[in-house]
Amino acid sequence: MFRALRFLFKAGLVFVGASLLWVTIYRFVPVPFTATMAGDLLAGRSVTKDWTPLSRMDRNMARAAIAGEDARFCSHNGFDWRGIANAAASNARGGRIRGGSTISQQTAKNVFLWQGGGYVRKALEAWFTLLIETIWGKRRIMEVYLNVAETGIGTYGAEAGAIRYFNHSAATLSPTEAARIAAVLPLPKKRAAVGVRGQVRRHGNALARYIGVVRRAGLDACLR
Repeated sequence: MFRALRFLFKAGLVFVGASLLWVTIYRFVPVPFTATMAGDLLAGRSVTKDWTPLSRMDRNMARAAIAGEDARFCSHNGFDWRGIANAAASNARGGRIRGGSTISQQTAKNVFLWQGGGYVRKALEAWFTLLIETIWGKRRIMEVYLNVAETGIGTYGAEAGAIRYFNHSAATLSPTEAARIAAVLPLPKKRAAVGVRGQVRRHGNALARYIGVVRRAGLDACLR
């Protein structure tokens, strides 16, 4: 029993040290690849990505992401407890709402882990969320998120999404274009930012309006 506990303790120390080093490296180095991208390659799909600093993206893109995915991004510590509570209450009633995952949690999952559920993955997601909130800060989290989030089948990041859908860089996105890319984020393998209709079109139009709300209310203040 003592040997087993000692082994677990050492393994824990190795994991903590390795994860701290991993997160620290990505604080300065562009994320080269993710498990989700590997999944696309294994499925026989090509992967398109183009790492772009947040400073070279139109501010509408980050505002659209905040409007659509995480309105309290700048004010929480990585976990939106209010959103989690609302999701739990709705689930208890049998309702269907978007999960309470924040942009920070989604970034931790996309960069360091794999898609899917399970208690182990959720625990690891919480650990890496704490690390990136502490080591990276909000601006770097948003920058990484907008470079690794899937914006279409085999397409990753706002830059690649802007070129795919609108034939120009993410540096010159209009509110409507940014909103349509953000509308794809929840279901990137089933949605597209052009030729949109139905619920996706309504969601994109709503996000285009909310971009102004994000700007006026200063909900993107941590990115300035």
